[in-house]
Amino acid sequence: MIQSTTLHNGIRVITEWVAGAHSVSLGFWVRNGSRHESPALAGISHVLEHMLFKGTSKRSALDIARDIDSVGGVLNAFTAREFSCYFAKVLSDKLPFAVDLLSDIVLNSVFDSAELEKERRVIQQEIYLVDDTPDDIVHDLFNQNFWAGHPVGQPILGTAESVGKIDPVTLRRFMAERYTGDRIIICAAGKVKHEDVVNRITEAFSQVAAGAGGETCTLPLCSSGYDILHKPLEAVHFCLGVQALPQNHPRRFELFVLNSVLGASMSSRLFQRVREDRGLAYSIYSYLNCHSDAGALVVYGGTSRDNLAEVLEIVTDELKQFARNPMSAGELLSARENLKGSLLLSLESSDNLMTRLAKNEIYHGRQCSIQELVQGFESVTAEGVCDLASSLFRDDRAFVQLVGRPMDDSIAKVSFV
Repeated sequence: MIQSTTLHNGIRVITEWVAGAHSVSLGFWVRNGSRHESPALAGISHVLEHMLFKGTSKRSALDIARDIDSVGGVLNAFTAREFSCYFAKVLSDKLPFAVDLLSDIVLNSVFDSAELEKERRVIQQEIYLVDDTPDDIVHDLFNQNFWAGHPVGQPILGTAESVGKIDPVTLRRFMAERYTGDRIIICAAGKVKHEDVVNRITEAFSQVAAGAGGETCTLPLCSSGYDILHKPLEAVHFCLGVQALPQNHPRRFELFVLNSVLGASMSSRLFQRVREDRGLAYSIYSYLNCHSDAGALVVYGGTSRDNLAEVLEIVTDELKQFARNPMSAGELLSARENLKGSLLLSLESSDNLMTRLAKNEIYHGRQCSIQELVQGFESVTAEGVCDLASSLFRDDRAFVQLVGRPMDDSIAKVSFV
């Protein structure tokens, strides 16, 4: 049973009671991520996420770690492009402790200068590690160049230079502006009573400012073409992406099925044709990178420079096939069952349920029922996927990012004409 309450300051509290559960997952979600940052403050949301674990007015960083360990729980956080999340998973009778710990972290962090300096170095090392890992950096570069000039394409980590300029005063100001009631969603799933959660959240977060509301983001527009980051590597890493659909688009189920058949598993067309049949790459897969107002379907692969042209030709050929010929009945059935199975299996975990509550609220403004989602997958037809593919796979909506030492003519293999 899912219940929702909006507090006086705009904070939304959403809970789901799970019969037979022993645990509860509690998440503090805020609609603030890397797309809400200026270039000068790129990475500040991620820095803020780190710093909220570095000490409050009543707990040191060590106290925070010891407290969650003392109840056998899990405490973690992550930053994405459109939101940040801080969450705890504990036994159900420890819910009061979880609320106290999360509220202390979010509301009472001190942003000590010495701790910030240490954490800045940690984050800069994280950035350097990505820069030194070609199969990581190719995705960041793809986003930057595909969504050229738009903050949705900025790296979540920021840059070593931008992170180096962030100080405690800037962090406090940024948090005061962004962590307001109209952007905050607090979700709990497991063995929880809604009124109990609401009462505890009301008491803990009553002083949070409501915020101005009505925030709008500029629509990201995709670029076409290609970019090469030349590195002295034996392999060449690539991301080939096309503009796709936002998270709440009515045709998203067709897109999910398309991605599943294309490259989301070991039985997918790309894995079978590129790796299993021809042995041209160790890693080849596709994924969806969808936001509230835009999205991309991306194929990643890593192969030798001698094989790159052939791999890219196979990838574009498979994309063309989707646009020209409806998939087989067997492929469609397998993709539907795969997606439904993954969805239903995920519901056995309280942390997945908690995440689902938050993302439904963020992207749909309501709770989508499981029955609605299953029916969405069931409604997909092979002809519908083909029609969607023909509208998406166009040269003016495609971008290729390369990292390595490609042959000069490799990129010429990428065309949907």
